[in-house]
Amino acid sequence: MGTQRFFYKVSAERRCNTALTTLYFMATVSVLSSILFLVLKQSVTNIQFLLLIALTNGSAFLVGTVAHIEALRYIPASIVYPIIRLNVILVVIFSIIVFEDDLSAYQAVGIALAVAAMVILSRRLDDKKISYGRTKLSFMFIFICVLCGAIASISSKFAAMDTNKMAFMALSYICATSFSLGIRKKLQTGHASGGHKDALIIGLVMGLINFAGFYSFLKALSMGPLSIIASITGMHFVIAIILSVVIYREKLTHLRILGISLTIASIILLRF
Repeated sequence: MGTQRFFYKVSAERRCNTALTTLYFMATVSVLSSILFLVLKQSVTNIQFLLLIALTNGSAFLVGTVAHIEALRYIPASIVYPIIRLNVILVVIFSIIVFEDDLSAYQAVGIALAVAAMVILSRRLDDKKISYGRTKLSFMFIFICVLCGAIASISSKFAAMDTNKMAFMALSYICATSFSLGIRKKLQTGHASGGHKDALIIGLVMGLINFAGFYSFLKALSMGPLSIIASITGMHFVIAIILSVVIYREKLTHLRILGISLTIASIILLRF
């Protein structure tokens, strides 16, 4: 999942049409999961529930993916990835309320550290080339991504418990593919000048990686508590940041390192 998220950065750097990259990404997973569902001859019992949860997950994941890539156009990955992964807080709170998980002292400290990390990472950037307006827009994208990421994780938990995983993946990504097809032209702005070939290659790679990662995530959710699984997988942003620093030579300031460290500590504490 961390490697897949890094390709969001690649898409932003290559200035690809976000919706087009997302379209190829979602379509790849849709085709793979649909073929496997048919080949394995699996069955679905509650079709209405499956359609509802797939529509919810697919739309939330699509909006979150688009917002994620758009935010990476203007703000460094070392800021975007940690803040977005703080959607774990929303997931843990939901898990406590709905699934009646107990809020331990460690989790309370973890939430406090997460808030501190968000404050540090959201400080005004020292890059003068980034205008205040674009920074504000980027943080709006980040907020949307945090909310949609929480919705996607929560809906995945319900799907993992109560429906066929491969059918859920197929329908969820078919919904996302359809939506991304509808918005692809609206996101072709002056900032999105990359060719279709780049978007196709990046989308295919993301789809192949996500297919394995998301299915593993669903399998984990069917076996363990939402709050713990979401917290552990929330660590994947570290991989995306490391790749961004190594490949794109992103600068890590002392404040960003502190913010990333606090985010890691908060996610670890949220497991207990």
